[in-house]
Amino acid sequence: PELLRYDGSADIESKQKGLYKALVYQTKGILRARFDVPANLGLATNPAAITAGSAYLAFGISDLRGLRGTPKATWDGLALRIGNGTKFDAITDGIHAEVGNVQSAEAKSFEVTINMDLAGTRSLAFTPIGKNTTVELRAAWPHPNFGGRFLPVSKTIDDKNFHARWEVSHLASKNEAILRSGVKDQKPQDALESFDVAFIEPVNIYQQAERAVKYGVLFVALTFAAFFLFETLKNLRIHPLQYGLVGLAIAVFFLLLISLSEHLSFVYAYMIASTACIVLIGFYLSHVLGGWRRGAAFAAKLTLLYGVLYGLLLSEDNALMLGSLLLFAVLAAFMVLTRRVDWYQLGARKTVAEK
Repeated sequence: PELLRYDGSADIESKQKGLYKALVYQTKGILRARFDVPANLGLATNPAAITAGSAYLAFGISDLRGLRGTPKATWDGLALRIGNGTKFDAITDGIHAEVGNVQSAEAKSFEVTINMDLAGTRSLAFTPIGKNTTVELRAAWPHPNFGGRFLPVSKTIDDKNFHARWEVSHLASKNEAILRSGVKDQKPQDALESFDVAFIEPVNIYQQAERAVKYGVLFVALTFAAFFLFETLKNLRIHPLQYGLVGLAIAVFFLLLISLSEHLSFVYAYMIASTACIVLIGFYLSHVLGGWRRGAAFAAKLTLLYGVLYGLLLSEDNALMLGSLLLFAVLAAFMVLTRRVDWYQLGARKTVAEK
């Protein structure tokens, strides 16, 4: 087509089976195209020597199961009958419609419209095959992920919706050459350049749990550092086995978080898992550190740490910055608290005590 324009909207819905969720979409759109047919089909020969066949429209669809109802197509205002398959070797999956003989002694332009509803999962892709292709898509979804060969020329994204517009010229695409001559050792439809939009959940429970696990080493390291400070500043002795038990309790937190979040909302799963671990560690440390006040103080610090982690998990754009600030703050606090410690003398005292 000389011009190809699609204007549509998508409704996004979350489907669930057991523990698993998937995003599905349904689109409503209208496709408009203009075909410019040259005089005598562009053939420099005697028109009487030409027997023109019946022209047809071919529309490729990667998965026909996504069709909702029967598309409605018109050719210069006349309704067309839709048939299965494209009748086109380069793209086999799709639909077609016979339009009849378009041969004429004069050049003509034909207007085409196709009303089509499609359904699918995760992403929707378009292949620009017009000399000028324009696609506009709107959806009540705030997390689109644009990919493929061409990016939108304009897009608007807010807390609930997005609106994107693509404009592609045939000069910027290899699709015309691929459709005409094919591609060596590859099906033409697999080689065509396209662009797409994926409907994603930026932070689902498994992504949040994965991000939480990445901070697991930091949690264990901070806890052990606090133990070391107690040993150093309060002259306490903490056995390596006690270090290990507290580290295991922190590790179990992440297992509880993942398992509970499959059955509860993430915030409730996080609250239950963190509360259970904080209470367990606080109770245990009240005996290890020689008093319930110290155990309660340590539990309060753990509560603050878990609260900071939850903020990191919810922050999609600022997680790296917040994590860096947390590490810097912890390092600064450790350096300030141990600034007067004579590490050589401390080591010597421990050696004498052991003897």
